[in-house]
Amino acid sequence: MAGQTGADTGLAKPGALCAQQGHRTYARRWVFLLMVSLVSCSNAMLWLSFAPVADIIAEHFVLSMAQINWLSLVYLVVSTLFGVVAIWVLDSVGLRGATILGAWLNFAGSVLRIVPCVVVGTQNPFAFLMGGQSLCALAQSLVIFSPAKVAALWFPQHQRATANMLATISNPLGVLVANVLSPALVKEGEDIPLMLGVYAIPAGVVCLLSTICLRESVPPTPPSAGATSSTSEKFLDGLKLLVQNKAYVILAVCFGGCLGISYSFSALLQQILCASGYSNGFSGLCGALFIAFGILGALALSPYVDRTKHFTEATKIGLCLVSLACMAFALVSLLQGQMFALATTCSLLGLFGFSVTPVAMELAVECSFPVGEGAAVGLIFVLGQAEGILITLAMIALTVQCLEQSFSTCQQGEDPLDWTVSVLLMAGLCNLFSCILVLFFHTSYRRLQAESGKSSSTQNACPGGAGRAGVLRPSRDPRGPRSPHPVCCRATPRAQGPAATDAPSRPGGLAGRILASRFIDQAGPHSSFSSPWVIT
Repeated sequence: MAGQTGADTGLAKPGALCAQQGHRTYARRWVFLLMVSLVSCSNAMLWLSFAPVADIIAEHFVLSMAQINWLSLVYLVVSTLFGVVAIWVLDSVGLRGATILGAWLNFAGSVLRIVPCVVVGTQNPFAFLMGGQSLCALAQSLVIFSPAKVAALWFPQHQRATANMLATISNPLGVLVANVLSPALVKEGEDIPLMLGVYAIPAGVVCLLSTICLRESVPPTPPSAGATSSTSEKFLDGLKLLVQNKAYVILAVCFGGCLGISYSFSALLQQILCASGYSNGFSGLCGALFIAFGILGALALSPYVDRTKHFTEATKIGLCLVSLACMAFALVSLLQGQMFALATTCSLLGLFGFSVTPVAMELAVECSFPVGEGAAVGLIFVLGQAEGILITLAMIALTVQCLEQSFSTCQQGEDPLDWTVSVLLMAGLCNLFSCILVLFFHTSYRRLQAESGKSSSTQNACPGGAGRAGVLRPSRDPRGPRSPHPVCCRATPRAQGPAATDAPSRPGGLAGRILASRFIDQAGPHSSFSSPWVIT
């Protein structure tokens, strides 16, 4: 089994070795992260496997474009309806059980989709396709909420944002594969069985690996002080705290809306571009660039945020840039022959949008602590999917048939549609959500505050610590010069009451939060756990 690889509270100050006592990381945390990432990637591949070749699928199975759209929309509907149940399963059953259940549902759905192609004389192929997509949608509810919880329970503080990023980008990576693979495999209707079989293979492999490799939901020893307090609130109590948290509600509604816009964009991209005369291959390329640049942006942004803890700044700036890119796409997508401009705007949408998603998930956990990570992140995804349904349906409803000469390359045999009003609606909503978030969202980083308080209280409890000069000795002059390590050097003496002595043995409790507030009050304005943009 893996040995100890170290622990890190993320705050480099005197007495850090003492604060690290009782925290440990395990090499097998990477195995858990890999399994969650693979299940999420396979699930996303199945989600949008039909969208890049929607016209060919409709023609082969004699379906309408509305039915093809529902094969993607069912993910959002099921996740919205069962999202709260999935959050409860994640917090109650545990990461291992939720991940394995999601892997099996994902595999079962991928097999069910193949039935209309292998069983001769299937009367209603749409029922099997929809049933398979529904099972996969149930799996998505279990795995898409997991990254923040995996990062919190298995990774030390200085690796949490990076771990969250790696698991989160696996979902858009699956969308990337679907956008490239589906047009490459399907040139005509006879190629559809091959496509469905290819997508079922990774789902089966991931199901087998998850069942064999995952043995426990949490490590024997927590990697950080925050992991000790994970899911410290009961499920219903946690939901009540989230609803009463103004900062969290603003983040959930606004960032959830941006997630909904990205869902609509991915599901309708091929139909929007084919109406302007672009091929399925080019639509798949734009979808692939959208994801690829998002992954590159996440790989660059998350390690930076891990070091600086600028969650709020990164999220606000990222959404502002997304709004600009979305307006550019709304204008360019209506023009013919603008392949380079379209590819560029799709790349920028992904670069600014997907890259900020794992950072926003960490921000949700920070502003809602001590509510469990599954509830804090899951509720945002549930709202995002609900908003995605409404936005997608609104965009479809606002389309009109083209009255002028059309350059459409759509192959479903229906009259070409005009998406002008729809894409302008998408751009307007993106700007609205971004403006509200930038102007009204302000929060402190509660989890980092609590961890800093616990680290400081642990230092106070270290034998002989109070007698070391410059480490825990309180300043003689309370208004004297500030220490370079204000939290540690100006620690509250242990003699100030039972809250200080009880904090180390009651992680996540009221005493820990009282201690945290004391140390935060004495910290500098640009400490590692407070944002310089917070307005109080």
